[in-house]
Amino acid sequence: MTIQNSVWLGTANLPRYDVLDTDQETDVLVVGGGLIGLTTAIYLQQEGLGVVLLEGGRIGTRTSGNTTGKVTSQHGAIYAGLLDRHGRDKAQQYATANQEAVDGVEELVRRLGIECELSRGPSFVYSTGDTDLAREAEVARELGLPAHPADPAEMGLPITAAAAVRFDDQLLLHPARYLAGLATAFSAAGGRIFEQSRVTDLDGKGDGVEARTAAGRRVVARHAVVATLLPFGTIGGYFARSRPNQSHGIAVQLPVEAPTAMTISADAPTRSTRPWPGGGPSGLIVVGANHETGGQEDTNTSYQSLVDWVDEVWGTKVQPEYRWSAEDYSTPDQLPYVGKAPGSPALIATGMHKWGLSNGTVAAGLLRDTVLGRDNPWSEVFDAGRIGDARSVAKLVQDNLKVGKEFAAGHLRRLLGPGLDHVEVGEGGLFDVDGKTVGAYTDLEGRLHTVVPVCTHLGCPLRWNQGDSTWDCNCHGSRFAPNGAVLDGPATKPLAKPED
Repeated sequence: MTIQNSVWLGTANLPRYDVLDTDQETDVLVVGGGLIGLTTAIYLQQEGLGVVLLEGGRIGTRTSGNTTGKVTSQHGAIYAGLLDRHGRDKAQQYATANQEAVDGVEELVRRLGIECELSRGPSFVYSTGDTDLAREAEVARELGLPAHPADPAEMGLPITAAAAVRFDDQLLLHPARYLAGLATAFSAAGGRIFEQSRVTDLDGKGDGVEARTAAGRRVVARHAVVATLLPFGTIGGYFARSRPNQSHGIAVQLPVEAPTAMTISADAPTRSTRPWPGGGPSGLIVVGANHETGGQEDTNTSYQSLVDWVDEVWGTKVQPEYRWSAEDYSTPDQLPYVGKAPGSPALIATGMHKWGLSNGTVAAGLLRDTVLGRDNPWSEVFDAGRIGDARSVAKLVQDNLKVGKEFAAGHLRRLLGPGLDHVEVGEGGLFDVDGKTVGAYTDLEGRLHTVVPVCTHLGCPLRWNQGDSTWDCNCHGSRFAPNGAVLDGPATKPLAKPED
């Protein structure tokens, strides 16, 4: 039977922390208990600052605990494009920052004594089509990265590829155990972590900031770092400057030994692989089947496409032991936003493009230096206030027109039927109840959950995600549990109930 959970979260013991029940004062408030939030908290603590970290759910259980577990400067075949679009200086900054992050993660693991299946190895990007990987290798090499043209046979994948590029000495780890180690080290050194303490408001207060949680508790700080997947609410307008994307993963055991290298395809559909130590020599993790959050009618087909790919490549039938999905955001110019949010007292980090273990580590260092008033060599390329080039502006306009169409047409989604008398176990979707559209789901214990399927961020209609049993917003990427609880922002309030 396949477990609907990240293989990492299913094989890690994350520490638990209390709910915030008293007001707090501190030097720095960090909002978000994923990779960026925890790393930033550790960095600031090491500089002698007092830090309070608030997490809306459980630390490490959302995007950071659902990653592939690759810490690498190889982000697909991107460097030739970055050079052409942004010039050598910015391409160089991005490349160097991410390669240094690989070493930075290893240094943290060693110094803090974190047991997280850390290993070094090659990472390959390959093409089965017309992607020019010869130039990609040349540009990456010129930018100082450990990149080389490679024979596709070196990957160990039983596929026919036209070309490949190898990045040497990249990093693999168990992300949930890494996050647990960061949290444990931070709290052991006096850091304050509070879970189930969702921040709903953040405002300037004198020379600092004041945050309020859904339960009405306050935290007053000199600085605030918003390290949620996307800044919550309308902070900095980043909901309109980025697009939400969902990818899917499976963990399988092959009938033969699995490839030991990391691989990713340069051509669509993306297929990313890495060894799965917990599955033994035949253990393999496959990630891909990307689509915009809320843009897939039945995400079960996304999971099945990964299974079908494994079956085709290895000529066998596999049953995944785990399957899961992760959400991330992309920016129109392919570079993350990190730094001071326009019109807000908060520092932010978002738009990691599915490479959060390296980009997020870079972001944490940049956020630390911003708090301390230090110069950082990566501040220009990650500038959180940039508008971008003409191509970026055109992309923003296009994306927001799409959001407008989604908002206008979303309430016309297909209704599964009238009334709620026959919502089958494991079934969810939109139903007509006395002329009103109701979102309903019957869980595996037979309990019926009903919600008003309208996002509490800006009122966009929601779609039922059958593969993950969530309500997803295609406008700005908020996700909700069947009972309406917020899973991912920018929304901060749970879904309304039909009887409210």
